[in-house]
Amino acid sequence: MMYFTGIDISKNKIDVCWLRDAHKGKKKSKVLKNNTDGHQALAKWLLDNIKAKPEQVIVTLEPTGVYHETLMYFLHDHGFKVYLVNSGYAKKYAQAINLTHKTDKSDAFMLANYGCAQQGHIEFWKPEPIEVRELNALLRRLDALEADYKRELNRLDSSEFGLSSERVVMSLKDMLQALETEIKKLTEDIDDHINRNPELKNNRKLLGSIPGIGSVLSRELTYLFASKTFKNAKEVGAYLGLIPKLNESGKLKGRTTLSKAGPSRIRAKLYMAAIVAGQFNHSIKAQKSRLLAKGKTKMQALGAAMRKLAQMCFGVIKNQTEYQPQVT
Repeated sequence: MMYFTGIDISKNKIDVCWLRDAHKGKKKSKVLKNNTDGHQALAKWLLDNIKAKPEQVIVTLEPTGVYHETLMYFLHDHGFKVYLVNSGYAKKYAQAINLTHKTDKSDAFMLANYGCAQQGHIEFWKPEPIEVRELNALLRRLDALEADYKRELNRLDSSEFGLSSERVVMSLKDMLQALETEIKKLTEDIDDHINRNPELKNNRKLLGSIPGIGSVLSRELTYLFASKTFKNAKEVGAYLGLIPKLNESGKLKGRTTLSKAGPSRIRAKLYMAAIVAGQFNHSIKAQKSRLLAKGKTKMQALGAAMRKLAQMCFGVIKNQTEYQPQVT
C-alpha cells in the first residue's frame, strides 16, 4: 500500500500534508523549517504518523527555484519516493478541483491529492549523476556572473551621462575587468568538465553539428539532455516554453505567442541561435521563407525556428548521429 503526501516549499519553511483518506478529504498537516534539522524532523514526522516504510510514502512537490533541491536529495537518500511535478500541470489540477483559497497549506494538500490522482502513471524523480550536478552548478554560476557583468556595464554606460566621479568610473572598470576574467576562467572550466566526461563531450559535439547551435547554447543543452528525459521532440518544445498559445483579449484577436513556460535562460539563448540559424541553417531558412509567405509575422517565424531547432537537438541526441541537412 502506498501513502500520499504533498509538500509546499519556500525559502524558510516547508508545509507538509499527509492525505489520510482521499475519499473523505481527511488530512494531517505540519509546518517545519527548510533546513537540515527541519528535513530530519520531516522524515521522523512522516514515519511516526503514517506507520509505514519510507518506500511506501510518495512525496509530491513542485520545483521552487533552488529551495526544493536539498530536500529532494534528502528524501531520496532516506528511501522516500519523490514525485516532482510540472508546475503548470499542478496549477491546472488546482483549478480543476476548484482550489480557490491558495495558501501554502492548501498547496500541500493539493499536491498530495495530485499525487494520489496520478498513481499508476508516476515517474519518480531520480538524482542526476554527480558530473551532471556539477555541470549544473557551474552553469548557474556562469549565468550569475554574466548577469552581474551586464549590470555593471549598464552602470558604466549610465555614468557617461551623469555626474559620476572618476573614482566611481574606476571602480566600475575594475569590477568589469575582474568579472570578465572570472567569466573566461569559469567558461574554460565548464568546457574542461564536459570534455572529461565522454558522454557529455559526445552530446555537445552532436549538438554543435547543427548550424546555429554555438558554444554557448551547446553547453546549456548538453546539461538539459543529460538531466531530463524526453520521450519526443514535442516534450522538449513544451518544456522550453516553445508551444504556440492563442491569446484573445480586447483588440488582440487571434494573436499567437509562445507559452514561455520552463527555463527562460535557455529560451533566451535559443532565441539568439534562431536568429543566426535563419541565415545559415538551410532548413530553418526555408521554413522562415514559407511562413512569411503565408502571412506569418517575423516573430511568429522566429518562434517556429526556435521550436524547430529544439527538435533538431532532440533528434541528434536521441539518434546519436550528427545533424544531416534535409535534401530539398
